[in-house]
Amino acid sequence: MVDTAAEPSANLSPRARARQQTMRDIVRIGREHLATDGAAALSLRAVARDLGLVSSAVYRYVASRDELLTLLVVDGYDELGDAVDAALTDVDRADHPGRMRAIGRAVRAWGLAEPATYALLFGSPVPGYEAPAEQTTGPGTRVVVRLVEVWEDAWQAGAITADEGAVSPRRLSRDLARIRRQMGLAVPERLVARGLFAWAALFGCVTWEVFGQYGSATFTDPADLFEQHLDALVETVGLG
Repeated sequence: MVDTAAEPSANLSPRARARQQTMRDIVRIGREHLATDGAAALSLRAVARDLGLVSSAVYRYVASRDELLTLLVVDGYDELGDAVDAALTDVDRADHPGRMRAIGRAVRAWGLAEPATYALLFGSPVPGYEAPAEQTTGPGTRVVVRLVEVWEDAWQAGAITADEGAVSPRRLSRDLARIRRQMGLAVPERLVARGLFAWAALFGCVTWEVFGQYGSATFTDPADLFEQHLDALVETVGLG
């Protein structure tokens, strides 16, 4: 896979800058095709045509449809992560419920603005494609890392409580203990489990709205319902 942002353009040769720009254009056009044709119909030949390249030339930049999909997955995850980070800049770090709500609102706003990319990241798998973990796990976990930071900070500040005993069954306790070790967390297993529920539920709420599952006339403004959901998720974690 080609890294589209490995080095600042000012440090690159003219040829390298041109290549970097072409990679950005491929991602941009790829996302346009994603929105109009869907992930399963994504075609490197079609991207090359819109880019003004002969079909054989595009393979010097992106080797396959799967590599293009990976570029779009990473780009989408990073754009979502950037949106969440931007939303947190105006929230006091000690305002744990406020941070959690800001994350939720940012995820919803981005998903509604970019439904095709959201569907690529969180919708049905693309037939024949499996995202390479070594390239997508980091970008794909940016949002949950921000959520975990809220719960960890709240625990350290004494703003949240949870039973510190092990959960059952034992195999789940081992899984949660591994997650705690990997992320360097002090929060107990039960709070990790509650947080994972809130993470899944947040994206479930957003997915339901992005994919139009409420119907077009059920709610005057679905944002009102989403705020109720945020309140419930904050309470579920123990910050309410």
